[in-house]
Amino acid sequence: MMRAIQINEFSETAELRQVEVPEPKPGPGEVLVDVKAAGVNYADLLMCRGGYRGKRPLPFTPGFEAAGVVLAAGDGAGEWHAGQRVMGTVLRETCACYAEKARMPAWLLLPVPEQLSFEEAGAFPEVFITAQLALHEFGHLAAGETVLIHAAAGGVGTAAVQVAKAAGARVIGTASSDEKLRKVKELGADVLINYATQDFLEEVKKQTDGKGVDLVLDSVGGEVFEKSIRCMRTLGRIVSYGTSAGKEGSVQPMALRHHAITISGFSFGSLSVSNPEIVKRAMNAAQKLLASSKVRPVVGHTLPLKEAKAAFDLFIKRGNFGKIVLVP
Repeated sequence: MMRAIQINEFSETAELRQVEVPEPKPGPGEVLVDVKAAGVNYADLLMCRGGYRGKRPLPFTPGFEAAGVVLAAGDGAGEWHAGQRVMGTVLRETCACYAEKARMPAWLLLPVPEQLSFEEAGAFPEVFITAQLALHEFGHLAAGETVLIHAAAGGVGTAAVQVAKAAGARVIGTASSDEKLRKVKELGADVLINYATQDFLEEVKKQTDGKGVDLVLDSVGGEVFEKSIRCMRTLGRIVSYGTSAGKEGSVQPMALRHHAITISGFSFGSLSVSNPEIVKRAMNAAQKLLASSKVRPVVGHTLPLKEAKAAFDLFIKRGNFGKIVLVP
C-alpha cells in the first residue's frame, strides 16, 4: 500500500483527501517511479472540478507531472532502468502523480540533470514543454519579435518568459501585482504590465508605438483573449492554450481579415495522444534549453503531499508564483 491523494466527487472546492491505495504496477511501455516531487498545475484543479474534457471515473488520484527515481520498467520501456532519476508527464486519462509511486509512460520521461533538485525537476516538464509548444510549434516565434505573455507569473508564464528570451524575443509580461512583476523582470521580461491597475491593451500600444505585438500567448480566455486580438500587428499570431477565466473569448472575423491575424490553439494532453511526435519534438527542445542553462524551473511553493488542498487554494487565490510542488 502507499499514500495518495484522492478525490471522490467533482466540485468547485475540489475536496482532496490523503488515503492508502494499492501500489501501481508498470504496464507495457510504462515505468514505475518512486515520486519525490509532483508538480501542481491548473489542469489538475480543472480536472478535479469536472471541467476537463474526458472526466476521470471517480474516485481518482490527480496529478499530471512528477519527478523521482525509477523503481521498475515494464516491457517495451526502452533504456529506462531502476535507479535512474527521471521527470515527466502522464496521459490525461491516467493522472495519479499525487502519490508516493506513479506509473508513467516511458516516452514522456526525461532524465533529471545533476544540477536540478527533485523539486525543480517536478516543476519542469509540463510548463516548459507547454511553453515550447506555444512559442515555437504553434507561435513560430522568431528572434527580434515581440511577444505578449499573459499570466507571466504563473507556471507556464515563468517558463515562457525564459524560453522566449532564449529565442531572442522582446517580452511583454502581464501579472496581477507589482511584486509578481518584479520577479518576472528577474526572469528577463522587458516590459511589465500590472493588469489589475493598467489597461494592457493601452500599454501594449504605447510600448510598441501603436503597432502591436507579433505574438500573444493566452491561457486566460474571455475578455483577455478578445482584447489580445486588438494588441497584434499585421500578420500577428495568437496562441490559446487555456481558459482560466472560465469562458472562451469570441472572435470577430473582420478583425482577423483586416490585420491578417492567425489564431491557433492546442492542448498538451490531446497532443500527447493524437500527435505524440510534436510533443516529443518540444520535449527535446526543452531538454536542450535546460542543458544549456538558458532556462530553469521556478518553484514558488513546496508543500507536503497531504496539503494538496492548500496547493489548490493558492491557485484559486492567485497566491502562487511559478510552480507549486507537492512532496510525498
